[in-house]
Amino acid sequence: MIAARDSDRHFTPEEYFDWEGQQLEKHELIDGHVYAMSGGTKNHSAIAINFLLLIRQHLRGNPCNVFNSDLKVSILNTSNYTYPDLSVTCDDRDRENPLYITYPCLIVEVLSDSTEAYDRGKKFEKYRRNPNLVDYVLVSSNEIAVDIYHKNNAGDWVILSYRKGDRVELKSINLSLSIEQLYEEVVFESQN
Repeated sequence: MIAARDSDRHFTPEEYFDWEGQQLEKHELIDGHVYAMSGGTKNHSAIAINFLLLIRQHLRGNPCNVFNSDLKVSILNTSNYTYPDLSVTCDDRDRENPLYITYPCLIVEVLSDSTEAYDRGKKFEKYRRNPNLVDYVLVSSNEIAVDIYHKNNAGDWVILSYRKGDRVELKSINLSLSIEQLYEEVVFESQN
């Protein structure tokens, strides 16, 4: 969730890490500019937690690691750093740096009205350059709906859409789950 550009100053990655370490809130670095991260809704938080717990349970005893939105992802071959809602890496190279990972196989973004177009467009354009990324998951916080941009064996990106009653397939980590598990205890506005 990006709110707005925080300043017109241009940052190198080193300047960004020094500067952000002194801030109270998180910021993404995109093309040399920092963007303050906005807060989320109850639904956004509940969905992210549900997804995290399901993935964490599935990965027990596995060398892969799941991280929440407190850990940055370095966009491979750029100077950009983002805070996805969830990321999973199975790459040993990601054990080298405590501040970010670079080789995620799975990235999850819980959508908000203000960031959905960016998450589906420009952000995915940056993420998909990473050869390790297999699944880019976009989860609605307004309805039971999940879209996965999945890189198939031929290297082509296909969109898999899941709705109420479907089983969500995360091929990157070999996990199949009921879509309703992601929405446990989530109340949509139209249900009030």
